[in-house]
Amino acid sequence: MKVFLIGAAGGVGRRLAAALVAHGDTATGMIRNPEQCESVAQSGATPVAGDLIEDSIDELAAKLAGHDAVVFSAGAHGTGRDFTTLIDGKGVEKAATAAARAGVAQFVLVSTFADSERDKGFGDGFEHYIRVKRGAEIYLTRTDLDWVIVRPGHLLDGAGDGLISAGLALRETDIRRENLAGFIVESLHNPDLNRTIVEVTDGQTPIAQAVAELARSVGPRR
Repeated sequence: MKVFLIGAAGGVGRRLAAALVAHGDTATGMIRNPEQCESVAQSGATPVAGDLIEDSIDELAAKLAGHDAVVFSAGAHGTGRDFTTLIDGKGVEKAATAAARAGVAQFVLVSTFADSERDKGFGDGFEHYIRVKRGAEIYLTRTDLDWVIVRPGHLLDGAGDGLISAGLALRETDIRRENLAGFIVESLHNPDLNRTIVEVTDGQTPIAQAVAELARSVGPRR
């Protein structure tokens, strides 16, 4: 597969590019800052300049053309409410519209647990983030794309062990970004997961087995 990564310079994006290459796929990584070019290239992705906020839908669609799938793992990462709305919310809407316009049907959104860390007093900014993420999920589910929404547990660095739990509803625990990347690669190659919201944490089941079992449980969606 040829996969376009929005959020390629992030902790998930870089690990996902490496996992895709190891699987025999190819990755294109969109970068806003030229300083990100080297790290994205080192991860195995081909860097392409782009700006999720400033690019028009047609400009973004031109970059997506010729790819088999889009993975959206970009985020504002605490840079303020406005950027959260523009990237985590409107950015997903723009990317989904551009994917449809470019004829790229498969779209994976890395989201968050619905009630992730809401009891830790992070304030209205975090509540705004949760509302925006939920709104992006709702928007994506109303498109005609072959979407998969992935809600990972609390993200950790460190080497993955290839063992996860995946289901329609889980208790939130940790997941290493490397394990999440492996799950996304497997889900991209299993069309039976299309149009499914999946929660993923570290666990005891090998990634390929967990994806296969989940796909059997939800069945073909189209």
